[in-house]
Amino acid sequence: MTREFRDLAEEYAGRIYTFARYSLRHREDAEDVTQEVLIRLWKHRDSIDPSSTSTWVMRVARNLVIDVSRRRQARTAVFAEGADMVEMAAPSGQAADTAADRSELRSRLEAALMELDEPYRSIVVMREIQGLAYEEIARALNMPLGTIKVYLHRARRRLRESMRTEMNDV
Repeated sequence: MTREFRDLAEEYAGRIYTFARYSLRHREDAEDVTQEVLIRLWKHRDSIDPSSTSTWVMRVARNLVIDVSRRRQARTAVFAEGADMVEMAAPSGQAADTAADRSELRSRLEAALMELDEPYRSIVVMREIQGLAYEEIARALNMPLGTIKVYLHRARRRLRESMRTEMNDV
């Protein structure tokens, strides 16, 4: 393995794993997706433009996540420690005060996120958890930048509405 590839693998492995883990809910599946993306990166390392490696990696990761989800016939996602999303979902802009409240809020947010269809779910995960720029998401999903922004806005609105409904039902 070349030193250059080892650096690439170290740079992207965490991002790939996190995306797959949030999307698939299973550690083993996330590890498999991470390994497969890195194998494909190795195979195609000479043909990938270095300036678009991040985009290429996230596109391959997303496609593999979709493949795994289809094979399992389950459309799930996990949202663990997304502080921005937890604060966004909190009623009246107030963050939860206790660990129990945060845990309950996180569980409700996970349920709301699982209700989102694709590509809304992937866009939220890539933006809010991965911290990718809008342009990177657009390239990774092969969608226009404006569409990414509109879909993210709609996804956030749906999450807020779902959280409000959930909070009112309690």
